[in-house]
Amino acid sequence: MKKLVVLTGAGMSQESGIKTFRDSDGLWEEHNIEDVATPEAWRRNPELVMRFYNERRKQLLDCNPNAGHVGLAKLEELFDVDIITQNIDDLHERAGSKKVLHLHGELKKARSSVDENLIYDIDGWELKMGQKCTKGSQLRPHIVWFGEAVPAISEAIPMVKAADIFVVIGTSMNVYPAAGLIHYVKPNTPVFLIDPKPVDVYQKVIFIQEKAGKGLEILTKELQKLL
Repeated sequence: MKKLVVLTGAGMSQESGIKTFRDSDGLWEEHNIEDVATPEAWRRNPELVMRFYNERRKQLLDCNPNAGHVGLAKLEELFDVDIITQNIDDLHERAGSKKVLHLHGELKKARSSVDENLIYDIDGWELKMGQKCTKGSQLRPHIVWFGEAVPAISEAIPMVKAADIFVVIGTSMNVYPAAGLIHYVKPNTPVFLIDPKPVDVYQKVIFIQEKAGKGLEILTKELQKLL
């Protein structure tokens, strides 16, 4: 089986009703990013940060995988599929994808604020102040905030290097280090890029100018030619 590696961004989940990472006005769900998605914000106002992610979690519980998520899961019948996602939702998993690496954390998990290796599933949508890890520290959202390292990138790079086919879906390729992963694709490896808007990349790509759902239909037909 050929190895198909897929990098997904906010546009992957947009058709499911998940708001894109950053709106054109520079706000994230009506909040300044600096107020809800940085370590400084957590130190300054943990209650606001907690409330913000609780609302996002509540929203996620009302969303379902879209045709793009389902289409990717079906590709596992034809390829050995690895998904590297910048998204913090669980829609890939709920659609049936078996191998998903979350670069920026997971909305439905919490972690210790003193030991990043202590990670816990959140029951329901609410994480509360006063909920603590086994070391006695406050639990925080299991999210990689601006200014924090992206530990999972070290797992993602070997995946991309091993790809026989590389696909990018729904990302502007402006958020690093995720955007840099395309530079690890082996020479002469087919690269497909699905997005409704033009995306600037230096590599030669096969551009499918569609949203994720329709784009996956077209991609699947193109990939079948490579079998």
